[in-house]
Amino acid sequence: MSEAPSTAPTEQSRKHWQAALRALKPHSGQWLRATVLLSWLAGSLLVAQAWLLAQIVQRVVFEAHVLAEQQGFLWDLLAIIVLRAALVWAAEQAAFEAAAQVKQAVRAELMAGVHALGPARLPQSHAALVTTLVEGVEALDAYYARYLPTLSLVVWLPLSLLVFVLASDWVSALILLITAPLIPLFMVLVGRGAERRNQQQWASLNRLGSHLLDVIQGLTTLRLFNASRREARAVAALAEQYRQRSMAVLRIAFLSSFVLEFFATVSIAIVAVMIGFRLYFGEMDFQYGFFVLLLAPEFYLPLRNLGTHYHARMQAIAAIEQMDGLRVLAAAPGTQAFAATFRFIDALPNAPRLRLRGLQQRYPDGRIGLDGVDLELQRGELLAIVGASGAGKSSLMQVLLGFLPLQQGQIEVSHSLTIEHLSAWQQHCLWLPQQPWIAAASVADNLRLADPNVTDAAMQAVLARCGLSEWLAGRPLGLATRIGEGGQALSGGQAHALALARALLKPAALVLLDEPTAHLDAARERATIEILRELKRDRCVVVIAHRLDMLRAADRIALMADGKVQAVGTHAALLQSSPAYAALLRAAAWQA
Repeated sequence: MSEAPSTAPTEQSRKHWQAALRALKPHSGQWLRATVLLSWLAGSLLVAQAWLLAQIVQRVVFEAHVLAEQQGFLWDLLAIIVLRAALVWAAEQAAFEAAAQVKQAVRAELMAGVHALGPARLPQSHAALVTTLVEGVEALDAYYARYLPTLSLVVWLPLSLLVFVLASDWVSALILLITAPLIPLFMVLVGRGAERRNQQQWASLNRLGSHLLDVIQGLTTLRLFNASRREARAVAALAEQYRQRSMAVLRIAFLSSFVLEFFATVSIAIVAVMIGFRLYFGEMDFQYGFFVLLLAPEFYLPLRNLGTHYHARMQAIAAIEQMDGLRVLAAAPGTQAFAATFRFIDALPNAPRLRLRGLQQRYPDGRIGLDGVDLELQRGELLAIVGASGAGKSSLMQVLLGFLPLQQGQIEVSHSLTIEHLSAWQQHCLWLPQQPWIAAASVADNLRLADPNVTDAAMQAVLARCGLSEWLAGRPLGLATRIGEGGQALSGGQAHALALARALLKPAALVLLDEPTAHLDAARERATIEILRELKRDRCVVVIAHRLDMLRAADRIALMADGKVQAVGTHAALLQSSPAYAALLRAAAWQA
């Protein structure tokens, strides 16, 4: 499956992502430092371990001592081995905790960004967003638990060992000092190729996740049109592409490890050959030569580990690039944006609950959402919003919910609501889309989303009001009956009725609905309109309406076109005074 070649990250973008990764380090607290310290102590004990082992071999082999006489050294050697094992275990636990704290903080920050942006401004598809929140955050684990501690150890531990090697044999120390820089040099040269491959792997994973989610959501339609096998082949092709991308990354990672192991092995061999020749010619004592030879592999171990974990850095950079947009945008909606959009007014006896003044909203691509909208939302009325596609109806709803920022204009809110920030305002709002969200939980749990303290009797009453009492009576578990994800145990009308029941339980000042009677039969439509009349008693109810019965039931209708409110009035009045409204009815083929 061919694909246009992706461009490798520029040096500037690479530095930006590295800075973003460094900015997350404080979330690890002291655990990262503890990991480095414990690992350094475990590595430093190798000096004592190697010296004791060299002494034991020297005494037993060359000085004809009995092994039983070396029990003191053997017990010391055992104690050092046990202590090193304990330090290594403690370092692993500290590394795990450091990475866990970073991941927890990043995931919380990303979720805060998702909530702050709202559904209207999320920059990714749902599948790509889930991939970023799950796989992307997990990709940071190896970076903070493995790569960063090794990056610190690669400086301090080899230098510490080099001091002892230099005191024992300056020739071997010189060889180690010359050959050591070769390993990180080739690590970078080989590892650079993995960066572009990681970017392609993440893009392939996001593409696969998005396509798979679309296929699952439209599985019924695909079967109806006999297209399921075709889509199965498409998913298989994307999966194969992702497999190839993953194998390409692993290929480079294995090649990098092979190169590092090769140069480390050659360097150790050079040290061993030089020590062997000097031992042969009697220029060096065995104890010191054996001691240096034991330390040589440990000298290169941090460098080899750095190469092994270098691809973790590439994965983290690719993952942080996916997350960075959410984290940057998360700061956009906040207290200042809320204060600029909403202004509080004194609550007068007959004052409107909400007054919209000159609302201007444009999307990042330049499209006009709202263009000078002036409108009053009265308490106790049902206001219907009508207009052709693209007229600005959905944009108005998103602005009222606080999901889209305004470039100009204000929403005047009664002081009686006592709202201090955007999330508090959203607690006073109720949004019911055409396809309401139903949680994979019990009926009672779905209703408690509106009011956690609602009683069973109140739930039974509101379900009866929405026409679900007969359905519930046929369920042995009653309110404890579990519903599948997206309302799988319910028909479309029942899911809508459950969402309306939840709306009746929520004490919201502003109720916003998008075509609440769409896809309903006549009986269910009439029942829904009666429920909306009940909802409007002490609230503002705003409905995007396309059905004639809903328009007739509305107290007022606002006709929108090109982001503006062109006319406001009752259904009968607009038929007489607004040719655009009458033309819209004829074009939509609405009938009485």
